[in-house]
Amino acid sequence: MFLLLFIVWQVPVQGQVLPLEQKNTITGNWLVQPEEGTQLVPYVASQHARYNALHQWLPITQAQPFNIAFAAPRDLCLFLNNRLIFKADSTANYTLNLAKYSGGTEPVEGKYLLTVWHPAQQPNVKTFRNVPLVADTRQENGQRPFSVQMREYVNQNAFILFMLMIGLIYGLLRVSYPADFKSQFDLNRFLHASPTEGLYSVGKPVGAVSNMLFVLAFSLSMALLIAAIHTNVQHVRLFNRLFPVSEADITTKILFYTLLIFGIVLLKYVFLKVMAFVFGLGSLVQLQYREFLRSLLFMGLFLPLVMLLYLSLNMMMPETILLISSLAVALLLVITILRVFYAVNKKASVINLHLFSYLCATEVIPLAIMLELIVFNF
Repeated sequence: MFLLLFIVWQVPVQGQVLPLEQKNTITGNWLVQPEEGTQLVPYVASQHARYNALHQWLPITQAQPFNIAFAAPRDLCLFLNNRLIFKADSTANYTLNLAKYSGGTEPVEGKYLLTVWHPAQQPNVKTFRNVPLVADTRQENGQRPFSVQMREYVNQNAFILFMLMIGLIYGLLRVSYPADFKSQFDLNRFLHASPTEGLYSVGKPVGAVSNMLFVLAFSLSMALLIAAIHTNVQHVRLFNRLFPVSEADITTKILFYTLLIFGIVLLKYVFLKVMAFVFGLGSLVQLQYREFLRSLLFMGLFLPLVMLLYLSLNMMMPETILLISSLAVALLLVITILRVFYAVNKKASVINLHLFSYLCATEVIPLAIMLELIVFNF
């Protein structure tokens, strides 16, 4: 508890830290032009939701690059002093140097008017952010670099709150369902028990409250770790195409991942039923799904420990923590699949080509897709 309070106290209020030498910066002071007037007025989200063009006056110096990063839907256009400088040909993440386009344009009272426009919707200007300047790697040894790159701050309050929620769910399960809790997280039983035992050994149906809480706790833990790996939402094309949210909206990411994982775990049973019907191996569904859940939920108990490591050391050694987090997710998925293979092999040899093809279709191919989406960044 004291560790969590210390982390919360250390969280600063700013969203982005830039080098002092960086003069070219974009701000959140956007403007709109009312239909009945010619003057630009400050943009207020609740009052100007119908405007498809947002503007901002920017001082641009040619002595520095003016790099901005943003998420753009298809057909998003950027204008500088009413001159088209960019049009998105697809929904993706972009980086643009505004200084490059200001050379042939005359400033108005020393400033340039940046316009963000979309023909069908209001642009999501919350995704627009500055790209910090980086040191020139071609400078000689001993020469002071022009500027240094500062790691962008990631708000950790959401992670801490969801960690507390996970602890409450596990505490509720420990107090209200002690038999289920002991059965699920007994290490000796996990290592040596028969695959016919497991989460449902107490005779409860899949939709029982305790089983849903187990899956919910795992989904939250996994979602936190995925959000920690992808601290910048713009790196995840799947999420960015479905929900155009700002990178600071970590809570939205975590809730989205939680719902997605929760649905995948539950729908895995339906998927196995369909595939088993196609391959004519319906007798393996119960065994395969039970071992899948038992392995997944048991190892998911250790994911909050990886998150504590992330919260404590990410600022000091981000690359190492990223590697540990990615390995934790990869090992969880790979070990789960290996245990499923082992459990199925006890009932029927996986050397059989027909059975091996079934396991590849239901376990190996989904595993490769999950590793590509979660562990390997685009």
